[in-house]
Amino acid sequence: MEDAISKLCPKCGLCCNGVLFSDVELERGDEPQRLAELGLAFHRKGKKNCLPQPCACLDGTLCRIYANRPERCRTFECRLLQRVQAGSISSHAALKAIRQAHQCADAVRLLVRKLGQHDEHLPLSKRYHQIMAEPIDLAGDEEMADLRGQLMLAVHELVQTLEKDFLT
Repeated sequence: MEDAISKLCPKCGLCCNGVLFSDVELERGDEPQRLAELGLAFHRKGKKNCLPQPCACLDGTLCRIYANRPERCRTFECRLLQRVQAGSISSHAALKAIRQAHQCADAVRLLVRKLGQHDEHLPLSKRYHQIMAEPIDLAGDEEMADLRGQLMLAVHELVQTLEKDFLT
């Protein structure tokens, strides 16, 4: 099990970089003050404290506070990791799926930037929703309408990839 984690997770980071989740709820037993001292910021979601994504402690695809990370971060295992641990796919195939998911996410990020949304501190889903909430003038700039169409297709491909390989 640990072998699959050490092979896959350092190459991925999708559960922490704002692609899979927009926030992570703290669990009972997590110590918000200790986590804040480690560099994490929180927001409220109802009665829960949540860590906004992308995580402030993510360095590339590695967690800077791995040994002290919140409980939900400790226990989350994506579908891909579960399948490798169960022996239903190889680590090699899983790494290929990770590369594909990163390519899909990068395509969405590129289009989001081209459409004027540059806040890299927001999760990808919120960046997408901000763009799509803006009215579009179909009689106006054809390039912008085309880019929004490309963005919708790229998000569709990303969501399919995430649902197939990562979300449990």
